[in-house]
Amino acid sequence: MISQEQILERLFVHLQSLTPSGTPLHADVDLKQELGLDSIKVMDLLMALEDEFDVSIPLNVLTDVHTPAELAHAVHALMEHADGLVR
Repeated sequence: MISQEQILERLFVHLQSLTPSGTPLHADVDLKQELGLDSIKVMDLLMALEDEFDVSIPLNVLTDVHTPAELAHAVHALMEHADGLVR
């Protein structure tokens, strides 16, 4: 099973293609306020993560997710649930 840290690393790779060159990326940066991701870029990010991790990310996750760390945690939880590992 992939770790939450590995998901975060891959998330940063995807974010690099969606943000201006040289934009500082860290786990607690705000996706919308600090990185300026609009709804289309956020959807592109979600689709890329769904493809990479073979998981379906419900849109309501976005209401609780503001940082890459929170998104990585949400994807990790969805993957655990899909694998039947939720306790």
